[in-house]
Amino acid sequence: MRLLLLSNSTNYGGTFLGHAHDTIHEFLGMDVGEILFVPYAAVRFSFDAMSAKAAEVFGALGYGMKSIHSVPNAPAAVEEAQAIAVAGGNTFQLLARLHQEQLLDPIRERVREGVPYIGWSAGSNVACPTIRTTNDMPITEPPSFDALGLVPFQINPHFTDGRIPNHGGETRSERLLEFVAANPGMPVIGLREGSILQVEDDRVVLLGDAPAVLFKSGQESQDIEPGQVEV
Repeated sequence: MRLLLLSNSTNYGGTFLGHAHDTIHEFLGMDVGEILFVPYAAVRFSFDAMSAKAAEVFGALGYGMKSIHSVPNAPAAVEEAQAIAVAGGNTFQLLARLHQEQLLDPIRERVREGVPYIGWSAGSNVACPTIRTTNDMPITEPPSFDALGLVPFQINPHFTDGRIPNHGGETRSERLLEFVAANPGMPVIGLREGSILQVEDDRVVLLGDAPAVLFKSGQESQDIEPGQVEV
């Protein structure tokens, strides 16, 4: 399997996927002509608008793109896909729509066959065993929290260990420590802004300038420097 899992689509002050242009191009190479795009996480803007935004970026990198929301037969489009890109937005909305369109199994099978998968934010969350480490509000209720299960760990995108001044609630780290305490054996990688996980079969490499944070049950959280990750 080949996956490129981004924490976010846009760095502060940057452009849409600007920090990942070179990485995406290197990941996809010249064998991919067209990308199948999944905009289902969009909520406050249309699938058309999200698709147009992505098409501009992928087009500049030399790839064609079609959006799954505009094809007559979504499972057939997955079966024919040369690469799949799943956008960010609301993870609950994304997973609910994937269930509705009966696309979880087709996408999982194609990626396991070697079709490259790119996801950012919600698109990275849904590549995990479940979506239970998303930061999103459950604005809709999917039939299950179980997701694609393409990697054997959870991701928390947009990870920050900052504490809001004059706010007494739990930090993100404290919430993730709760998760691993309640789910022993399921590690979580806190992926900071601008960071990317590249997965090639069993090899996981952290790309970017910032360390990630690994959470495991019964252990203190630990920083992971860019490079190969042992989860």
